Amino acid sequence: MGQQKLKGKHLRAIQYASNKAISLAVQIMAKHYKHTSMQDQLVLLEDIKNNYSKYLADEVLSPIAKVFQPEINVKRQQVELLAEAKDFNVFGRKHISSNAYQQMRWAMKLPVVHSGAMMPDAHQGYGLPIGGVLATNNVVIPYGVGVDIGCRMSLTIYPIQPNFLKRYEYQIKQALKEYTNFGTGGELGIPQEHEILDRDTFSATSLLKQLHGRASRQLGTSGSGNHFVEFGTVTLPSENPFQLEAGEYVGLLAHSGSRGLGATIANHYTKIAKEKCLLPSPTQNLAWLDLNTQEGQEYWLSMNLAGDYAKACHDQIHHHLAKALGIKAVAKVENHHNFAWKEMQADGTECIVHRKGATPAGKGVLGIIPGSMTANGYIVQGKGENASLQSASHGAGRQFSRSKTKEKITGSQLKKILQKEQVTLIGGSIDEAPIAYKNIEEVMSSQTHLVDVVGTFSPKIVRMDKA
Repeated sequence: MGQQKLKGKHLRAIQYASNKAISLAVQIMAKHYKHTSMQDQLVLLEDIKNNYSKYLADEVLSPIAKVFQPEINVKRQQVELLAEAKDFNVFGRKHISSNAYQQMRWAMKLPVVHSGAMMPDAHQGYGLPIGGVLATNNVVIPYGVGVDIGCRMSLTIYPIQPNFLKRYEYQIKQALKEYTNFGTGGELGIPQEHEILDRDTFSATSLLKQLHGRASRQLGTSGSGNHFVEFGTVTLPSENPFQLEAGEYVGLLAHSGSRGLGATIANHYTKIAKEKCLLPSPTQNLAWLDLNTQEGQEYWLSMNLAGDYAKACHDQIHHHLAKALGIKAVAKVENHHNFAWKEMQADGTECIVHRKGATPAGKGVLGIIPGSMTANGYIVQGKGENASLQSASHGAGRQFSRSKTKEKITGSQLKKILQKEQVTLIGGSIDEAPIAYKNIEEVMSSQTHLVDVVGTFSPKIVRMDKA
């Protein structure tokens, strides 16, 4: 005799009162717990109702838990924007679309803004434009940091001749397939050890406690979209900050962030910010948290943990690949480009500087600005330019949306481009084709007074999502 099917009457018997809760429970149980007895399903569903906070970070059960989560009780503040947008500096204006520029103008009407700037790779995003830099007075804007908190670049340089990439291409491809994992919910499936998982900070808030398990499972993995792990050739001039001989080396470059940990933190505190800070359209995604409040302090602590976790993911990626291939590093460069920092401004004011898709470029600070899957990336050293809030671009920047890119190129055309450029692509999709991005050379020419180029990276074997 078949297993009895879960129905609304069973759920109402355990005080599932709303149609939404009943509908979600029936759907989720049918899809994910079809081999679990109805009695055990009901025990689980009753526990979700009574202890919803345990399940808010669960990838499968969180929609049910959120139905039972009480409304956030915060003091609501109706905010009026400034009558005129504050002035801000724009670098490479000819490369920036009008909608991204207008989005930045709206941000500069926030009464908490101190100053702002746009980088030459800027394009429209949520809240701040990607490539926008915003300094605020003692408040932090979760969507000014971005959903992928601590999204970053990391480049490891190995003292190996570039012919290594051809000679051991098969082994490199196998290592990339075995020791990297991409996409939402992805897990590497091998034991992970890193001090980040032992941090007391994971016990600082109820949300972080719930996220520790997922963070453990996803350590060493990458997101989807434009995230990548790739081997290529690093070229250094005679004068370089690593004190290495001029010439060519093998490099391993990765781009990814804080995975589900950062996304959950971002969405949780954005919801609180929007409840507390009532902004008129179209600035609602720029709602902020005062750092003098509990919510502001919680976000700041959580953001910094997510940033460190993103670095830990990169550490693990580079560690596993180097170990698999038997190679050892001589230098490393890394930087966040979705983050907020406390920094002194030229007028002596300490501000919260949000760099959403922008590279820190303080005087002497090293960073990496990638191009595309076929275009060069650049190792840069900041000049500390105050006009850009000591920032530079975080890449070439998109010129076409994903849907528009798919209309402009086919899979066979992408293969021809890759063959011409002698790049091997593992996974990837046409919405990340090189034509989706601005010309990196033009972007770099628009920020020569922001950074010095101290090396280049040329991609050769690229691993992305959808392998």
